[in-house]
Amino acid sequence: MQPSLRVVGVVGAGYRAGASGPDRYPGSMTHSGNPFGQVLVALVTPMTADGEVDWPAVEKHIDDVIVGGADGIVVTGTTGETSTLTDAEKLKLVEVGKSVSAGRAKIITGGGSNETAHAIELYKASEKAGADGIMIVTPYYNKPTQAGILTHFRLVADATDLPVILYDIPGRTGVPIRYETILRLAKHPNILAVKDAKGDFSEVSRVLNQTDLLYFSGDDANVLPHLSIGAAGLIGVTANITSAPYRVIVDAVNRGDLQTATAAHQKLEPLVRAVMTHVPGTVSAKYILHGLGRISSPRVRLPLVGPEEWEAALIEDELALVKDVDGADFSNFRPDRNAAAGGALPKIHGTTR
Repeated sequence: MQPSLRVVGVVGAGYRAGASGPDRYPGSMTHSGNPFGQVLVALVTPMTADGEVDWPAVEKHIDDVIVGGADGIVVTGTTGETSTLTDAEKLKLVEVGKSVSAGRAKIITGGGSNETAHAIELYKASEKAGADGIMIVTPYYNKPTQAGILTHFRLVADATDLPVILYDIPGRTGVPIRYETILRLAKHPNILAVKDAKGDFSEVSRVLNQTDLLYFSGDDANVLPHLSIGAAGLIGVTANITSAPYRVIVDAVNRGDLQTATAAHQKLEPLVRAVMTHVPGTVSAKYILHGLGRISSPRVRLPLVGPEEWEAALIEDELALVKDVDGADFSNFRPDRNAAAGGALPKIHGTTR
């Protein structure tokens, strides 16, 4: 059973200007359902060798992961290199995602900004572009207090009618969304979920016990542990390589079949290690996808660079351990370390501050 979920209604339903306590959104309602999907891919953004977005490859990759079992796609997130994308590219990724998915998967726009005003405008434009939901990351680098985090999330959530996932990843942002702040944000009628990359399972359980928020695992190695304590799904990087095993795990958990879920989890472990351990997940995922012939180039934009020789060797050693994983056949894997070397400066710089 999935936890119940707050209804997505008019922005600010029950909102009282100036209120800041738990009663700010007294009109919140609940219902069962999940507007995001369960197997969500944190999509890489395929690029050409000179660092421009490869739009035909984007279309093909989105179709590939949906066919494999994904029912949600997060575009322009960390894995999608949001920091170096222009706003125009981010909005086009939403449009392309909606066109290719054709109702088969939800398109969630990630990224955002550490400037509240910029985040608001970007998410409003994403809604117009057709996004099914938004994922708001904790403001990074400027390290606001919990009061600032609370205000940022509320104002962004107020700005659209779309359902919201909060992205809690203190390892990248420098600050966590604290338990008390999550409880207050759960009162907002549009804030429905948390992507958890903090890994505090006792806190996840506390929040699930006290709110109607959905949780999504934001750590590929901990997908099954998250699901076992009540998470609704995952937003995964390794799912770029194959979403099929995650579909198996989620479906097995949904029907209470822990044995099948555990077996799939164990088979995935070396692939997860290959993608998530040695270099940033974006870099390794593109390196692997290119070696499989599924994207035309492994290029990333600076300051990200492709794996060095020793890093590539470690990734390949891990891949040699992958056996019997649906959608991950490495018998014809042809990595190109030279093609992956370095990073690109795009023609137009990104718009993330």
